[in-house]
Amino acid sequence: MKSTQRLRSRSSKHLAFELIILLGIVSALGDITYETGRSVSGPYLAFLGAGAIIVGLVSGLGEFLGYALRLVSGYFVDRSRFYWLATFIGYGLILSIPLLAFANRWELAALLYLLERIGKAIRTPARDVILSHAASQVGRGWGFAIHEALDQVGAVIGPLIFAAVFIQRESYRDGFAILWIPALLTMVTLIVARLRVPAPEVLECSSAADLKGALRSKQSLPPIFWIYGLFTFFGVAGFANFQIVSYHLVTKAVFQPAQIPILYAVAMGVDAVAALVIGKVYDKIGFKSLAFIPFLTLPLPVFLFSQGLALVVIGVVLWGIVMAVHETVMRAAIADLVARERRAFAYGIFNTVYGIAWFISGAAMGLLYSISSNWLIVYVVAMEAAAIFVLLKVGADRLSASEWFQSYS
Repeated sequence: MKSTQRLRSRSSKHLAFELIILLGIVSALGDITYETGRSVSGPYLAFLGAGAIIVGLVSGLGEFLGYALRLVSGYFVDRSRFYWLATFIGYGLILSIPLLAFANRWELAALLYLLERIGKAIRTPARDVILSHAASQVGRGWGFAIHEALDQVGAVIGPLIFAAVFIQRESYRDGFAILWIPALLTMVTLIVARLRVPAPEVLECSSAADLKGALRSKQSLPPIFWIYGLFTFFGVAGFANFQIVSYHLVTKAVFQPAQIPILYAVAMGVDAVAALVIGKVYDKIGFKSLAFIPFLTLPLPVFLFSQGLALVVIGVVLWGIVMAVHETVMRAAIADLVARERRAFAYGIFNTVYGIAWFISGAAMGLLYSISSNWLIVYVVAMEAAAIFVLLKVGADRLSASEWFQSYS
């Protein structure tokens, strides 16, 4: 009996790891497509006639929709359990990025960017729940870290491909047109993942904690979840998106337009490596690893909005590290804080907060940048100081899922 259980455990772990890899490949192919579009969105909108405020508003609104609508998506996914359907619909909207090849006005380009962000809102809660089930077999931090590392491989490759095409053809249209290939391969790989693991929820191990979570599934989310959301808001609201950064680098002639995708690829490469490290760190020290966010975000505007090449490169490296913490620790933490029966909805709420913060960040930084970079720095310091205050107030060493479970027992 015990040998059979061990065999089943090994089989489940192998299948879980396979699913993590397949979802990572899906994300990598998706990132080749949409991260490439994001990496040049600032210069491309400027090329089509948009100003700094428009770039900031479009990027901020896109991130807001991409995160805020996850509240709706997460709620319906929790109610329907249609995890795979939502994932397919969301990834299907990635096709709006290759369609940018046909945009001849900034308004049309902005619409296509927003459609891709809406697709991300639809797919992410469902995909993250699927991933959380698989990650329960290998460690939350490590599972999300592997996914994030593969994800960022695509984010590195895509901008480099675009840069090569742009350098050769000097055409945004040709650069976007080649993205049809990874966009279609994304859907093919997703089909393979669905066929391999049609019911990913069976991968999550049953335990006493899971049983308690099931009994509490109709109760309110734990107070610590809302405190975590407040920390997320301040930490993200002070984090500059790459669109406004790339706008600065091109308009101030710090880098040439063809070099921007390469710079973004560097950030994504740093993200991929840092994700593997931070994932292991999270599994070892838990929520204390959140402290990386405000302390690494604080110096970013000094580096990113300078006109010195070396300073900008340092800023890009730090930016990639912070993104790794966002995409690894922040996502893994939700799975540890919330019972699986309410996890998609919790991801939706979390991402709504994240999206509001992104919107405020994009709009505020676009406006402040057009006034004075000094005010932009003051704004970032204020937001990250608030994030540090919340983190210290709650006590990072007390933010553990085990204590939360004990508080209900």
